[in-house]
Amino acid sequence: MKLLIFTDIHGSSTALKRVEQKVKSKNPDLLVCAGDISIFEHGIGSIFRRLNKLNKKIIIVHGNHEDDGTYSKYSGILKNIIFIHKKHHIENNLLFLGYGGGGFSQRDKEFEHLAKTKFNDAIKSNKDKKIILLTHAPPYKTRLDRLGRNHAGSKSFRNFAEKHKIELHVCGHLHENFGKEDKIGSTRVMNPGPFGKIVEV
Repeated sequence: MKLLIFTDIHGSSTALKRVEQKVKSKNPDLLVCAGDISIFEHGIGSIFRRLNKLNKKIIIVHGNHEDDGTYSKYSGILKNIIFIHKKHHIENNLLFLGYGGGGFSQRDKEFEHLAKTKFNDAIKSNKDKKIILLTHAPPYKTRLDRLGRNHAGSKSFRNFAEKHKIELHVCGHLHENFGKEDKIGSTRVMNPGPFGKIVEV
């Protein structure tokens, strides 16, 4: 499948236009967003409606600027918005696992519990599917979580990638690392930035 992945547009009309242009020129099968479409939810309704008008399914998690309840509300109203925080979603041969928000701690006990329960069950039940992990925060010790000489990502996410055969991990949060890519074992990790990237999986 051809995915258009993007993150952290923060209400930017320029970023929205670039995403819209890529949808028209590249015709992706699916859009995937790692959160923070707004600045503290300012104008978030109009941003969601604009994304919905692209007439492509959008797999999405919320960012640290937003509340998961707001995303749940709009995903219930708008047919193309598929909110997967703490959930899984199957699209053709892809199994999406979603976990939004956060981005400020290296360990997340709630995610670790999900990894051992819901996510583990979803993986076992869909062994023929390629796994896409969608989080707002980046995994620990990659090019995507580097801030100066330090790493600010999630060890919980990294451990999950090391234990499971994940095709692609899409994340955002750290604007300094927009457009960067790395690998954890065989897992491709990407922060696509607000203008979006096309990825074939």
